[in-house]
Amino acid sequence: MSDRTFFLKPFPSNHLPPEIEISGNIIRHCNTLTIQYQILGQLAELNLPAATNSPTRKDELWQQTCLEFFLGIEDSPQYWEFNLSPAGDWNIYRFEDYRQGMQTETAFGSLPFTVQNRPNCLLLTLEVELDKIVELEQKIEIAVASVIQSKAGEMTYWALTHCGTQADFHQRESFIIKL
Repeated sequence: MSDRTFFLKPFPSNHLPPEIEISGNIIRHCNTLTIQYQILGQLAELNLPAATNSPTRKDELWQQTCLEFFLGIEDSPQYWEFNLSPAGDWNIYRFEDYRQGMQTETAFGSLPFTVQNRPNCLLLTLEVELDKIVELEQKIEIAVASVIQSKAGEMTYWALTHCGTQADFHQRESFIIKL
């Protein structure tokens, strides 16, 4: 079993980021990946989409508050982008290489996860079987990220590391968690 704790930092901008901290942990046990995000702080300042009774696959979740991670196989340019909305909606995209060949990953018909939203703490936990996209013996590389929208509509971009002059979660150099 591999276990990593993470802390996200905002991409530098002219806007002050919201008064929050984003952290969590990620575990790979056999070929099951569990990731938990924790957002602590002034959640009342954030635009958090309301929970839905019927979560579905949706496009462009990153246009509002969205928790994300990117998963690549070591020594392969192919990777996947997982988008998780605090509302419960989700999507997974497959890329052939850096921002190339984007397609909806149809190997997953659902992506159930839990969201606990309290006044100053949001917890999101996902457990996903990777067998549909990753073989057990393959090593994976992960980038964890979040798009956070304030009530005023300002967007901030959070990641483990920021490798460029613009916020870009797709840069393979940011896939720094190895499991």
